[in-house]
Amino acid sequence: MAIRKIHEVGDPCLAKVCRPVTEFNDRLHELLDDMADTLEEAGGVGLAAPQVGILRRVCIVEDEQGEIIELINPEIIKTEGEQTGLEGCLSVPGKYGIVTRPMVVRVRAQDRYGTEFEVEDEELTARCFCHEIEHLDGHLYTEHCKVLTDEELEQYIREQEKELDEE
Repeated sequence: MAIRKIHEVGDPCLAKVCRPVTEFNDRLHELLDDMADTLEEAGGVGLAAPQVGILRRVCIVEDEQGEIIELINPEIIKTEGEQTGLEGCLSVPGKYGIVTRPMVVRVRAQDRYGTEFEVEDEELTARCFCHEIEHLDGHLYTEHCKVLTDEELEQYIREQEKELDEE
């Protein structure tokens, strides 16, 4: 297992549509293990294969219990509700924007052995499903929002903290 280099905005691999995975073998397992190590090292909650330079439909998401969900050839099959919140990306370091995503997301995917499954989650994990699957189609969250300046980010955080204090 190894830490892989995370490609950043401007790298052409982040703008390309990924190919489906057709072989569920040791190379795929090594990629998934390396992505988990890379995600942990970077301190993120999701990572897609193009972010480490691999143009395959593979992503991982850490759920709110800290479990890694491996998604091979994922597709969103159901969404409900709406949430708006702060979003960032390991490929756009130090930058954040306000993005609206579904509150609940159901995904159909395959596991590392090729077995199809469905997973549904809400809030942050639902946001991550959408964010990471968009990477597989060559899109970044910045297409959905204006990237905040440092001052705007600080103001947003202050407002959120004030709302929490009032609850």
